[in-house]
Amino acid sequence: MPTIATERKQPLCKNIFPLGLGYCALLVLLALLLDTPAHIGEGLFTILTSQSVLITDYVALGGVGAALVNSALVVLSSLAVLRLAGSDWNGGTLSTLGLIAGFSLFGKNFFNIWPIILGSFLSAKARRVPYSSCVNAGLMATTLGPLVSFVCFSQNHPYHPVLGLFLGVLVGFVVPPLSLGTFRMQGGMNLYNIGFACGLTAMVLMPVLHAMGIDPSTVSVWSAEYTLPLGSFAVGLSLLCLGAGFFLSGRSAGEVWKSYRSLLRETGKAPCDFLKSYGGGAVLVNMGINGLASVGYLLLIGGDVSGPTLGCILTIMGFSAGGKHLRNILPIMAGVALGGLTMQWDAAAPPSQMAALFGSTLAPVAGFFGPLSGVLAGFLHGSVVLRTGGFVGGVNLYNNGFSGGLTALFLVPILSAFFQKEEKQS
Repeated sequence: MPTIATERKQPLCKNIFPLGLGYCALLVLLALLLDTPAHIGEGLFTILTSQSVLITDYVALGGVGAALVNSALVVLSSLAVLRLAGSDWNGGTLSTLGLIAGFSLFGKNFFNIWPIILGSFLSAKARRVPYSSCVNAGLMATTLGPLVSFVCFSQNHPYHPVLGLFLGVLVGFVVPPLSLGTFRMQGGMNLYNIGFACGLTAMVLMPVLHAMGIDPSTVSVWSAEYTLPLGSFAVGLSLLCLGAGFFLSGRSAGEVWKSYRSLLRETGKAPCDFLKSYGGGAVLVNMGINGLASVGYLLLIGGDVSGPTLGCILTIMGFSAGGKHLRNILPIMAGVALGGLTMQWDAAAPPSQMAALFGSTLAPVAGFFGPLSGVLAGFLHGSVVLRTGGFVGGVNLYNNGFSGGLTALFLVPILSAFFQKEEKQS
């Protein structure tokens, strides 16, 4: 693996916080361009008091301006938590922030994240470990934010607000240590490991809630009318990353391109920090190319750039610092698209659009075992993910991470038995 000089990889690490602040300001500016302050305020209240189960597109629920402002608030809060925790600013940080930015458009909001973050802090204290060592897991555990919102606003229990907040703290307390075990189970082949851990947590909690008369189910709140402005935002952000990678990283464009080509040879198997290994320029180029590829896929199948699919794009761009690149995500997308052509579901349907993009959680399968194995993984994942959301009532936003974990647990041992391959030594 090539080694990037420290002085060449430090600038982006040091600038993640201010760049994150700039991103939040950009979201607020875009919100004000697309909506009025009064409507943004009304929509934000609707979002914060919604039950938020999958799929609740905040753009459709509260308006495009309110959805963008909510995302800005959630990302800003995450930046503050990371800074107060003394977190290392690295590829894992970018992956976490990309995930947070994406899912705050359809399920995470400024209300439902806080009990889970508090629980993760208490978990670190109880285990006597630095909070910085598990702050990313705590922030990612906010995938179960809809559990907090649904119970708090369900009216099906006499103490529903207290119960909802308690469940959030409980989730934050148990998911970080649980995720350590689930990571070992999947061997780094499922990049959304927290989604698998949270899926297991939800499967345990849901029967208890059902016995109490609290029984969430999946919904479909979806917006398609903002494809042009949201798609333009995604393309513009991708091009901005490309330009910054080539011309603002402190290295020549030729050096950046060479590092990016080396990055493409990585399997993507977790744990993986492209920022540490290849520098900020190559990672920014990777983010831009992956973002453009994701938008291109949606246009190719006749999909929409909605709150959820923009969330998919931002998540892929975030994980471009931690495992995803063009060579290992395209086979997964192709596999899901193939399933849409041959199975009794439509690749252009909203859940299928999300399955193809979020299915790139299995990118390491394609990177490690080859593109045909990636196509097979995507083909299986597309059908699995369309069924698993109902198991947990739509409260686990990282349903693709849960389904990806199941697919990896089934497929990887079989592929390993028939296609033995030694891991590349770093």
